[in-house]
Amino acid sequence: MPEPEPLTVPSLSAGPDFVLRPWEMSDLPLVREASLDPYIPLITTVPSRYSDAAAEAFVRRQWERAATGAGYPFAIVRSRDRRPVGAIGLWLRDLPEGRGSLGYWLTAPARGQGVARAALRTVTGWAVRDLGVQRLQLFIEPWNTASARIAEDVGFRREGLLRGWQQVGDRRRDMTVYALLNTDGPVDGRAVTAH
Repeated sequence: MPEPEPLTVPSLSAGPDFVLRPWEMSDLPLVREASLDPYIPLITTVPSRYSDAAAEAFVRRQWERAATGAGYPFAIVRSRDRRPVGAIGLWLRDLPEGRGSLGYWLTAPARGQGVARAALRTVTGWAVRDLGVQRLQLFIEPWNTASARIAEDVGFRREGLLRGWQQVGDRRRDMTVYALLNTDGPVDGRAVTAH
């Protein structure tokens, strides 16, 4: 199997208020804020104990993911003051089978304002329309009703429960899988072309 090509993470507009862009070393305050969250470090590679060295290593891992073709990691940045408030990633490990997966997180002050919905809608539309990904998946813990509602609002459909799917902290946790096919219809008001 050939080596994946390096990816260039673009900047994408997520509506009038947010932009998705590649990670920068100037995003260390976002990593610090995320590391203090009780949940984000359990489900991501955000360090649970902040240090500048650990945060810089986190940013370098995002760059490495793109450089190795593993996926597109984006920082979610508020347009008005350029403040990063979260992250979203499109992961392509299963792209040879036509599948990609998505994951996102926001710091507490950014939650409940439509930020995740705008980011997910933007990356989903870009992935199916411009990259030709045939199936996108999200894995959400069953208790996370806010995230499930966002996924459904964007057009993802609940497909089922995966028991003991992922290690979260010190326990195996169930995940609900949500999926969107490129044949499901418009994501962001524009037609999705099946490839």
